[in-house]
Amino acid sequence: MGFVSGLKCRECGREYSTEPIYVCEFCFGPLEAVYDYSKIRKAVSRKKIENRDENLWRYRELLPIDGEPQVGLYSGFTPLVKADNLARELGVKELYIKDDTVAHPTLSFKDRVVAVALTKAKEFGFDTVACASTGNLAHSVSAHGAKAGFERFIFIPATLEASKIVASLVFEPNLIAVDGNYDDVNRLCSEIANKYRWAFVNINIRPFYAEGSKTIGFEIAEQLGWRAPDNVVVPCASGSLLTKVHKAFKELKEVGILKSADTRIFAAQADGCNPIVTAIKNDTDVIRPMKPDTVAKSLAIGNPADGFYAYRVVKDSGGFGEEVTDDEIIEGMKTLARTEGIFAETAGGVTVAVTRKLIEKGYIDSNELTVICVTGNGMKTQEALQGRMSEPIYIKPNLQAFEEALKKK
Repeated sequence: MGFVSGLKCRECGREYSTEPIYVCEFCFGPLEAVYDYSKIRKAVSRKKIENRDENLWRYRELLPIDGEPQVGLYSGFTPLVKADNLARELGVKELYIKDDTVAHPTLSFKDRVVAVALTKAKEFGFDTVACASTGNLAHSVSAHGAKAGFERFIFIPATLEASKIVASLVFEPNLIAVDGNYDDVNRLCSEIANKYRWAFVNINIRPFYAEGSKTIGFEIAEQLGWRAPDNVVVPCASGSLLTKVHKAFKELKEVGILKSADTRIFAAQADGCNPIVTAIKNDTDVIRPMKPDTVAKSLAIGNPADGFYAYRVVKDSGGFGEEVTDDEIIEGMKTLARTEGIFAETAGGVTVAVTRKLIEKGYIDSNELTVICVTGNGMKTQEALQGRMSEPIYIKPNLQAFEEALKKK
């Protein structure tokens, strides 16, 4: 028996039953899952969570499923790395990396949201799943969907990095490369979702799919000894991840797991696609769409669906937002690899570089506990580093050649 009482419009508050719908029929606002927190408070405890398997489903009472988990039984519970070397470089006392570069099975946080979405799709009786994606979601729906026995249709921008296309094709989905950017792909998928009875994870299943992102926040709190950090820096594409990390801390407090949840939430974007950060800096809730032009393609959503809500969370929590150039993104990737041995994709370079700026500008205090969310593996975006790395040292296969090279070094 689940703990979701239905869906509710985030704008007008109108309530709906638990169905594969995502938009209010009266005001066209987005819908989200509503929980019975009083029942959850009686059903869950720290000890109960800690005694469960180390995957995202250890927090099942706060996830929108009715029965047992059916997808993603090995997903989630990624490391929270104490980043002492990076902390020294950035000039802060206590810094952690929430490291989803090792997420199972496709090395990004999308494995969390897809596990929840496809479990819900099974509960609804769908046999086909689909998505619009800039890469990571495509991989995750392809992989999780294959194991779960779904027919899969994956829609991507045709300009996506070659490595990300291969990482979807290996699972043999129906991969559709669309001549356009992500926003063009998403519009097409909305039309298809209205015609075919498919579970589009980020359209008609979105209210359930988005809840999977909360597991990052749940895990951070548990891995810190059941406390919320002072600051969390989150990369923003649609803005949904940022809002759900914040929601996770608030829910843990609501059900009595945390004593306080006063974390400041910071938004990280590339300056080639920064509609959310622009709104934060201009102190306006109007999100102005833009055409993306950035090496951080996984964050390249120019018209973010949750942009307004991300803006509100940042403002209400006392956080801020920053953007960084492509050069700063690459330097962020290299810095994280050099200091902590973590190879992040371009989105991780964004959060590291933004964190540096936030510290330098005084938005993050050097004595506070800060968590940086790194959401995907660098093996996915190797093209971004081409021509920006040092060259190998080539030698003949003998000791003399090696020692001559050693002297030059």
